[in-house]
Amino acid sequence: MSLEEREREYSPSSCIGGEYAPFIDDYRRLSVAAHAAHPPASYRYGSKSTQTLDVFLPEVASGKPALLVFIHGGYWQELSKDDSAFAAPYCLANGIALAAINYTLAPKATLDEIVSECVEAIDWLTTFASVVGIDPNRIFVSGSSAGAHLAAMVALKRRSIRGAVLVSGIYDLGPLTGTSIDRPLKLSSRTIRENSPLLEEIESFPPSLIAWGEIETSQAKKQSQAFAAHLVAAGTRCQSLEVSKRNHFDVILDLADPGTALGAKVHTLISKGTI
Repeated sequence: MSLEEREREYSPSSCIGGEYAPFIDDYRRLSVAAHAAHPPASYRYGSKSTQTLDVFLPEVASGKPALLVFIHGGYWQELSKDDSAFAAPYCLANGIALAAINYTLAPKATLDEIVSECVEAIDWLTTFASVVGIDPNRIFVSGSSAGAHLAAMVALKRRSIRGAVLVSGIYDLGPLTGTSIDRPLKLSSRTIRENSPLLEEIESFPPSLIAWGEIETSQAKKQSQAFAAHLVAAGTRCQSLEVSKRNHFDVILDLADPGTALGAKVHTLISKGTI
């Protein structure tokens, strides 16, 4: 594809008339409400001021709850954990804990550093599970857009992850080269090779749900379809789901809502530990 074609195909808002701010407003509005109704515990998982996370804990009769970790999108350049709590009420109502992770955004951090921070956050949650109040053997990772890429990288690097929910992700970074998305990232051939899950040999990957919205660009859909096929070819238990009438920005709002096609499958994955 030409640069102009790639610019369009990897601009998610091109399918919705270019205006995505109302969806970001929804993330923030719902997250503010979740924080008010269910105040989380906040922790620092690293030495940087940006290396923080919030944990929302449900009340459970006995034992420690499973944890769904959410890594936000924004093409590695926007948003934060404060915009990422919209799934908390659904998780808590079903006895699941939710962790929303913050990470240093580009260009203040390279993509290598961003991936390392997300892995560090998972390591911290696993090490301090008893302090946090979650089951270290039932940690599931999820993410949207760039967050799905980061969740996939975490699942590749940490075998302790019990399952992955990857929504509208980018799994081969090569097509981003030279686009406006690449300007703060400054992707090199090495960075692309070492941070593209689709280019990795899959030796061990947890049961996974790969989802995307019906209203997305053809290349965005192909990225998800290709990675799902890559996982299946490697013997990973994996399901794919195109969510009807949803776009790149609002599909993630279904993440933990058991009344939706995506949310129902997420709850099945967490309750059974498999797809």
